[in-house]
Amino acid sequence: MARHNRDGQGSDQRGFDYRISFQPDWLQQVKVTRDLESGRQSTKTLFRNPASVREHSPSSRVRTRVVSQEQSIDFEIAIHDPKGVVRRVIVETVAQGDGAEEAVSFSLEDALPRRR
Repeated sequence: MARHNRDGQGSDQRGFDYRISFQPDWLQQVKVTRDLESGRQSTKTLFRNPASVREHSPSSRVRTRVVSQEQSIDFEIAIHDPKGVVRRVIVETVAQGDGAEEAVSFSLEDALPRRR
């Protein structure tokens, strides 16, 4: 039986705050990646699910929402995955901040083990 979404929060490499709404039996973590001026990338774990195992099997449809008001980021993804085969979804966005636009990528990952 699927459970209602939970709310979490985190901060990225530049100190921007985020709210995350997630299905507790699907999402393990959210990582955020930004390009640096040097041409390299910086990746940080933005949020990690406090649960260490799944209480129930996720439903066939899971939703995750990521919001950062400071950067005008607000998106929600819904995945129809009846066989439970999706392990990672990558979302590329454009963040607005300090008068400039910047590409930001989010990796939503599922790897919570099942309860024994």
